[in-house]
Amino acid sequence: MRKINYLDETLMDETDDPNYAIEFSKTNNSGIYPPEKTINALFVSSGNLKNFDLAPFIKVQGESLSQVGINVTYFKIKGKGSKGYINNIENLKKFIKENNFDIIHAHFTLSGWVAALTFPKQPLILSLMGTDALGRVKSQWQIAKVFNHLTMLTYAIQPFVKKIISKSINIDKHVWIKKKSYILPNGVDLAKFDGKRTDFRKELHLDENKKYILFLGNKADKNKNFQFLKEAEDELAKLNFTVIAPYPVSHQTIIKYLSCVDMVVMCSIQEGSPNVVKEAMASNCKGVFTDVGDVREVVGNTPGYGITSFKKEDLLDKILEVDAMPICQGRNRLIDKKLDTKNIALKLKSIYLDALKLTNP
Repeated sequence: MRKINYLDETLMDETDDPNYAIEFSKTNNSGIYPPEKTINALFVSSGNLKNFDLAPFIKVQGESLSQVGINVTYFKIKGKGSKGYINNIENLKKFIKENNFDIIHAHFTLSGWVAALTFPKQPLILSLMGTDALGRVKSQWQIAKVFNHLTMLTYAIQPFVKKIISKSINIDKHVWIKKKSYILPNGVDLAKFDGKRTDFRKELHLDENKKYILFLGNKADKNKNFQFLKEAEDELAKLNFTVIAPYPVSHQTIIKYLSCVDMVVMCSIQEGSPNVVKEAMASNCKGVFTDVGDVREVVGNTPGYGITSFKKEDLLDKILEVDAMPICQGRNRLIDKKLDTKNIALKLKSIYLDALKLTNP
């Protein structure tokens, strides 16, 4: 029996097969791309996240594409490990055959292999997410080896895809077929973050008289490196700072936290183009971040932000410096750099059109 649920403006189609789930989103043609020429794109990604049906940044990207005339369908792979992905090759092949897609966009190398092994007639786009190119972090002092199995799979898949999208330069270094390479970070939906510092403290049960430092990552994820911030917690408490780490919470709740806490700290060991940094900036929420991925390039010298090393003393100094800054200009910086979802969606659409042109000369 098939269950259909309406979530916001999205139709969710849950099949009987436990190995995958399909989601259809509505297209909102705004006149940028004529309705008769709508591109039908299939997103292929993991559906194994414990706290989300789909990675929020993938959903945001799909929603933003609908604003520029691209209809997105989501094929969400269920089942972890090699077996979980392999079991979905035939499922995906059948689904592609039964539907009319112009382009296939896989997110993460393992999803890319599932799509590539269906031998689709449509051009295949691969987005590298970070871990697939860089490898998994085991601890603060044990970075992944250069040629771990994920990185090797990322190198091996490149001849079989039409375009490769990296979120940042450090990920792009692992793309060896440069003529296929694009660097395109995720955008931020500025309409969801008003930047006006609306106070939700009462709703979130936060004390009006305390200074809150927000950590939004999974505390158990070694790469997110919560332990680094935890080590400074006693010193921060003496300075009247309270560290809060509410993960997992809904994206709507994250927006409310960003609107009213005093600062965000992101202390990851490695990243591509971390969304938490850009979402904090969209909220005009101050922040201190480690120098990973494209953080330094995105933040620049924007008032309200600091970049720290992995030394506790430096982290404490940067928190105090940022706290003392009288203004925060994060949102203006994002607008100047055109890192909103609309502009990123237009750039992604141009990549799709180029891939289609190469496939259908």
